[in-house]
Amino acid sequence: MDRVLLILLRQFIRRGSFTVTTAGGSTYTFGDGSGPPLAVRFTTVGAQRAVLLDPELKLGEAYMDGTLVVEQGSIAEVIAILLRQEPVVAPNWALERLIRHLFRRLQHYNPRSRARHNVAHHYDLDGGLYSLFLDGDQQYSCAYFETPDQSLDDAQLAKKRHLAAKLGLRPGATVLDIGCGWGGLALYLAEIAGAHVTGITLSQEQYQRAQTRALERGRTKDATFRLVDYRDVEGRFDRIVSVGMFEHVGVGFYDTYFAKWAELLADDGVAVLHTIGRSGRPSITNPWIAKYIFPGGYIPSLSEVLPAIERAQLVVTDVEVLQLHYAETLKAWRERFLAHRDEVLRLYDQRFVRMWEFYLACSEMAFREADMVVFQIQMAKRKGLVAATRDYIAREEAHLRANEAGYTAPLRLAGE
Repeated sequence: MDRVLLILLRQFIRRGSFTVTTAGGSTYTFGDGSGPPLAVRFTTVGAQRAVLLDPELKLGEAYMDGTLVVEQGSIAEVIAILLRQEPVVAPNWALERLIRHLFRRLQHYNPRSRARHNVAHHYDLDGGLYSLFLDGDQQYSCAYFETPDQSLDDAQLAKKRHLAAKLGLRPGATVLDIGCGWGGLALYLAEIAGAHVTGITLSQEQYQRAQTRALERGRTKDATFRLVDYRDVEGRFDRIVSVGMFEHVGVGFYDTYFAKWAELLADDGVAVLHTIGRSGRPSITNPWIAKYIFPGGYIPSLSEVLPAIERAQLVVTDVEVLQLHYAETLKAWRERFLAHRDEVLRLYDQRFVRMWEFYLACSEMAFREADMVVFQIQMAKRKGLVAATRDYIAREEAHLRANEAGYTAPLRLAGE
């Protein structure tokens, strides 16, 4: 087993300095010696064999179980060095990917009952967990860093402002927020832009928290929340926005999803979709992420999204690609999460802590080193409903920023 590991890693690790200690006690170093030295150790033969046979799934499991120990550096740095290498695919790895590709439609099949279950798996965890590492408004999606040194809280506020600017809101406009999370964006649109917002979610925890926040801030008349599937929403809205929810729709439901948008959007309405995407070709969901973090989730390429929008007879009016914003967001989350490691341990156990550290680390590095990006796609039912140039975004942001200056609602600090 050590010999197979040696052969594969010698072919694969060409850059950096990466030391592996096998379960049998042998130590090997790979790479060209550049960069900070990293070292890992397998504690069992079983874990070593499993990672060799199916690294995409078993590397994370080994770290969760403590059978892969990082002895020098961090798990984030280990994932980064692996992603920086030229791809080398062993025959068994290729077979695993082929099988997963063939069954990806089944994995992403999300009818109402399964969609609700999948959402509960991740979003109905103890609410105290998210408060430990998110910003004060609990935005669990990509922030918008206007400057490299901007704080997470300011970058998340900038994200809400950026989206509101693209929506082109006017006081009294009706807005549907699909996948509203804990209500932060909906409350911003109501408080700062004067909109009447309906937020929908499938998470019981998010629904209850959003309702409570609206009540606390005296916004129950212009920011209402419903525990409902997007397929069951009725009515017409001047604006539709969705942030970080499309990843849970499933490839087989894209036509259903955008047909519903077309049904709900007013004839002179504007909609904005904010979603994680791939800058490359369509692929599969990482099997570890699918098993432990986001069951039923899928990250699309733009080539998979735009045809479904076209079939719904919606007009794409703008596409913006946020390249490294999510990498910086995830870095901030990971650092905050690790700073509150003891509090997480009081909520869960050591295996859970390692699982979430691996999730945040591998997600960050997927945006930093691989093909993960964020798409903001603006659409309407016809041309001419948004300004002819993108200058309007800056003007709208300036207007919203002025409104924010007069708003004095208290902010909770992250971790409180």
